[in-house]
Amino acid sequence: GVPSNGFSLVRKVFDIENADLKTPLEELGGKSLGETLLTPTKIYVKDILALIEKKINIRAISHITGGGFYENIPRSIPEGFAAKIERSAIRILPIFDLIAKAGNVSERDMFNTFNMGVGMSVVVKKEDADKAIEILRACGENAYVMGEIIKDDNNKIIIC
Repeated sequence: GVPSNGFSLVRKVFDIENADLKTPLEELGGKSLGETLLTPTKIYVKDILALIEKKINIRAISHITGGGFYENIPRSIPEGFAAKIERSAIRILPIFDLIAKAGNVSERDMFNTFNMGVGMSVVVKKEDADKAIEILRACGENAYVMGEIIKDDNNKIIIC
């Protein structure tokens, strides 16, 4: 869902004080704006513990909250490396498309402000990725590979 830090922009974009928060919207899969915005933040402790219990070598974890992708993911990456995120791999929630369209918010600003439906990123060795995804899906998560860590001295995150 929408992380709490993004609600200042959400309130402005939708004029929340005057908005219709109860009418179902086709763009939100039949949910209302109010229902969608009140979706609680997910807690991932049990999922991460399942990875640890199954001996997955976790290299980095980023909870995508305030600061979106551009501030959170780079904090967990060593100098000389970058996260190369495949934009087409990200399963962006409909609310974020609606915010971008209604507020004329650039894609860079959307990724910098919101989690775009990605609550957490976990970096594992490439050869452990399939097993990690299998474990997370068994925990009920919609896990998938969204990119890779590459050598890069100039960038910390690349969304392409």
